[in-house]
Amino acid sequence: MGSWLILLLSTLAMTAIVGVRYLLVSGAFAWATKLREPGLYLGLDQQIRREIGWSLASAAIYGIPAGIVAWGWDNLGWTLIYRDAGAYPYWYLPLSVFLYLFAHDTWFYWTHRLMHRPFWFKAAHAVHHESRPPTAWAAMSFHPWEALSGAFVIPFLVFVIPIHVASLGVVLSVMTIMGVTNHMGWECFPKSIVNGRLGQWLITATHHQKHHDAYRGNYGLYFRFWDKMCGTDLGLGHWDRNLKRRS
Repeated sequence: MGSWLILLLSTLAMTAIVGVRYLLVSGAFAWATKLREPGLYLGLDQQIRREIGWSLASAAIYGIPAGIVAWGWDNLGWTLIYRDAGAYPYWYLPLSVFLYLFAHDTWFYWTHRLMHRPFWFKAAHAVHHESRPPTAWAAMSFHPWEALSGAFVIPFLVFVIPIHVASLGVVLSVMTIMGVTNHMGWECFPKSIVNGRLGQWLITATHHQKHHDAYRGNYGLYFRFWDKMCGTDLGLGHWDRNLKRRS
């Protein structure tokens, strides 16, 4: 089988993986929303169909560089992904997860903040904010230009920061789950976390909801570090007001 065909199959496989992962995780949390907050998505069928369409297009955009890198790793030894857990000290396993999340969060904060400049908002980011209110299906609902801005982050990091294949799986899982739960319209984390010390630094749905209400500030993805450093942290949102608006 020719190299180009294998490369094509790799990109198609990664696109399918990203798309199916999105459908499964978003579908699971949409189902949880139906149980936890019945009627919350009432009347949003057309919006949800639009969110799914944009998200599957984003899955293809994310899948292409991921497929190329996966092919290069498996066939040419590209990347610093390693399989032997003992290749680095065991304490590096959680550290590498944090390094990836912090690097991704840094890129996301600054590109997301850029996307709220008038030109970029109108050209691309407005697609994401068409979800009013966002649902569990909205996590990857991006214009292709915005999807491109995020598609190369993890594929780039695997060339510069060593990471065990299982730790990379943790990073991708956190990325997927946080993206979905931050948009689903209710808070799944306990108040002890959201309003406690962890909540001062970790982003949950209550924090990101404020961004979708105010259209400014709260630009981070996982951590509140850059929002606090740059004076763009608006604090937490208020679910009671949002629920009344949707009823």
